[in-house]
Amino acid sequence: MTLKLHNYFRSSTSTRLRAALNLKGVDYDYVSYALRAKENYSPRFLALNPQGLVPALERDDGTVLTQSLAIIEWLDETHPGPALLPPDADGRARVRALSYMIACEVHPLNNLRVLNHLADRFGADEAGQKAWFTHWVTTTFEPLEAMLAGDPATGPLCHGDTPGMADICLYAQVWNNRRFAIDTARWPTISAIFERLDAIDAFRKAAPPNQPDAA
Repeated sequence: MTLKLHNYFRSSTSTRLRAALNLKGVDYDYVSYALRAKENYSPRFLALNPQGLVPALERDDGTVLTQSLAIIEWLDETHPGPALLPPDADGRARVRALSYMIACEVHPLNNLRVLNHLADRFGADEAGQKAWFTHWVTTTFEPLEAMLAGDPATGPLCHGDTPGMADICLYAQVWNNRRFAIDTARWPTISAIFERLDAIDAFRKAAPPNQPDAA
């Protein structure tokens, strides 16, 4: 099965999916869209994903999968090893909760569509956008740090010592934070997990600077 990954180098949701595909050892064709140039709203891409959002994963049978966490779970079901979710119900619930904290509470408030709307509708300049971005990262990263630091289920990584969906979300968001010079060192557990992930080849290859469309 040939897969095409429609994505953008700096998109944190795209980073998530690149890391997941790399961890699974699944090859894919890289198709890039310049989000600031609104290439993702071209008729060609909207025919694949009417939302106009990346990433989208296209199979050679014409099926198009959207939403990064849904695709990650599809990958886990169709490519079982290595697993990105724990084998036990409690573990899966914990990993999903950590993942959703980032994917559902940080990213939707800070993605490019929102930042552009802040600028266009409310006149937010770069400093204002940074203040907005930093506020919503901090609002979630403070409790995320406490939850990771205070739970014995946390190991070298978010859940034990095996990289999974929560690590994928954390890794991508920390890279996104760097765009606004947010110092992750203020959250030592998160920072240590990120550094360990960044030493893993599958994650490092997924990092924004290492993509063919990186500017």
